[in-house]
Amino acid sequence: MKTIFIVEDETGIRDALQLLLSFENYDVRSFSTAALFNSRDKSVVPDIFILDVKLPDGLGTDLCNQIKQDPLTADIPVMIISAHAKAEQVTNSCEADEFIPKPFDIDDVLVKIESLISKKNSISL
Repeated sequence: MKTIFIVEDETGIRDALQLLLSFENYDVRSFSTAALFNSRDKSVVPDIFILDVKLPDGLGTDLCNQIKQDPLTADIPVMIISAHAKAEQVTNSCEADEFIPKPFDIDDVLVKIESLISKKNSISL
């Protein structure tokens, strides 16, 4: 089973993503703040990270940079979601593999998640 980590402070969006992705047979672990994400069990490495840009205690782009600078997670895809930031702002501030503007179409998100995971798996073979 593929694992997805979500960092999203809006409960409705976080819960909806968790529920929908669980129905797609993903093991989903979600965090509402950067602090909770940073205190996670680091022995569990997901297949993809989904990060909101604006968090109550930080920025998803900063978390993205931490992920990409850590040798254990550098090759794991990062998807950034945001209602406020523009794709260009995000790509200039971190090395995200994908940017999704809010509101988003869940089918589009699923296609992009599957694409990023399969691309990662084909590179690591």
